[in-house]
Amino acid sequence: MAAQGWNGTALLVLDMQKDFIEGPIAVKGGKEIVPNVIKAVQVARQRGILIVWIVRENDPLGRDVELFRRHYYTQGQVGPASKGSRGAELVEGLVIGEGDYKLVKTRFSAFFATHLHSLLQGAGINNLVITGVQTPNCVRQTVFDAVALDYQPVTVIVDATAAATPEIHLANVFDMKNIGVATPTLQEWTDFKA
Repeated sequence: MAAQGWNGTALLVLDMQKDFIEGPIAVKGGKEIVPNVIKAVQVARQRGILIVWIVRENDPLGRDVELFRRHYYTQGQVGPASKGSRGAELVEGLVIGEGDYKLVKTRFSAFFATHLHSLLQGAGINNLVITGVQTPNCVRQTVFDAVALDYQPVTVIVDATAAATPEIHLANVFDMKNIGVATPTLQEWTDFKA
């Protein structure tokens, strides 16, 4: 889960924003994991782990959003996670703290067209711990990119991540385990001594 203490480890918190947890495109399992994500952030802070808040902030006109989502931004509507909107804010209970880092993305993977890899390399990060939504999209694509970039280990906290259904979540967790990703519960990760 982490080597040589917690040095070289970062916690990535993916898309824990109002639109994705309680808004128009909310992930059904999202609300249930909020307390666990809050706890994971607390534990990370106690361990001195860098916390990177990965948030989606799209252009209010939808010019940088995937084609399949562009219909949300038509006829003057404020689409999901539009920059500056209430829906782009973190859900209640999650706060970016001093020393944390906020990274904005416009697609599923936190690595796609962002400077995340450079940020992590510059901070000496090799180990990633992933929380947030949604397992088959942003979580999975970020994890697969992290594995492709040779981060080791990559850990997904299974009860601090969620999908539309438990079946979808578990199928994606299974796939990630098959490429060497650690999949502890929050309690197992909390109890783990690096």
